[in-house]
Amino acid sequence: MQAIEDLPRVMGEDGEFHAQDEAVDLSGTTVEAWVALGFFWALGLTVFYQFVTRYVLNDSASWTEEIARYLLIATVFIGASIGVAKNNHIQVDFFYRHMPATLGRWMARLVDLLRILFFAAAVGLTIQMMLKLGNARMTIVDLPMNLVYGVCALGFAAMFLRSIWVMRIHLRRGYTVLERVESSMDDRA
Repeated sequence: MQAIEDLPRVMGEDGEFHAQDEAVDLSGTTVEAWVALGFFWALGLTVFYQFVTRYVLNDSASWTEEIARYLLIATVFIGASIGVAKNNHIQVDFFYRHMPATLGRWMARLVDLLRILFFAAAVGLTIQMMLKLGNARMTIVDLPMNLVYGVCALGFAAMFLRSIWVMRIHLRRGYTVLERVESSMDDRA
């Protein structure tokens, strides 16, 4: 346990509060994170506009609910690739602690491979759905629905590419987070 005198002090000798924020470093922010942030801000502005027109002007803009829904979908599908890149999807590592290390290593490689195949299939199925939809339009806004599905396909494609990237890191360093729970994607060899 750390002694109180070893902890950083925020109260100076003059009785004033002294604290400094750490420098913000955005250099590790991925492209998909910036795109997801853009969709999120567009969503926030759309919902704010919806609030103002509905509760302040008492004349709700009908298009805002539909567009907000599609912007939320875009934020989720593009943002999901961030989770794939950081490799912090939900996982059960209980069995990996109790199985032989060799079996655990092969099971972890199988998980990486199945993740890649899943996202590849999702890209293909989304493109098939886009082709079947043809030139179907949105309900209120006269735009093609394939814009929404195109963003979903783009998100799945980003997840597919990131899962290949994650598998390459796992193969290069010789273990995955399933085998060593204390590790992360930042522990690259």
